[in-house]
Parts: sequence; C-alpha cells; structure tokens
Amino acid sequence: MAAVEIISTRLQTEDDWMERAACKGLTHLFFPTAAERPQARERREATARQVCASCSVRSTCREFARDQHEYGFWGGESEDERHAAGFRLIAPIGVRARSAG
Repeated sequence: MAAVEIISTRLQTEDDWMERAACKGLTHLFFPTAAERPQARERREATARQVCASCSVRSTCREFARDQHEYGFWGGESEDERHAAGFRLIAPIGVRARSAG
C-alpha cells in the first residue's frame, strides 16, 4: 500500500465519528455568525448543548476540538470553556470580544 493510501485511510478512519455526530447538518448552531450578539450566542449555544447532550460521539468530539484547537462549539463545550480548561486558542471568541471593548 502506498504511503498516500495509508494516510488517506488513516484520516478517513479517524474522522468516521463525524458521520455519526448528532450535529451533522446543524452547523449554524455550532459556529457564530459575524457580529453575533452575546444574548444570541447564549441561545445558540444552549441549543447546541442540547444537541450534544444526546450525541453518542460527544467525548470524541470534545477531545478532537481540544487537540486541534478548534473554534466554535464542540462536544458540549464552548471556546471559552475549553480555554478555561487549559486548552488555549490563539484568540478565543470571549477573549477577542473583551479586548475589543
């Protein structure tokens, strides 16, 4: 098997959990729109948290977001929650918003 085939197979296998995620097709709940207001963010994340609560791959999703320094709401965690847990981003949303004001 060629190296490219091995890498491709490995990547497909590692991301298989995404196909089983409860959030599939609900991207609008997990990533903010431009200039999202704090109240809208709270409502959006509360709805996203409900979707995550019933998801069979929530812990895998959370670990992926922490390891990959993802933005958005993943595995039942917001960027701010990952940041507070010690998983640093270059500029999490909350930090960007606080420094802009």
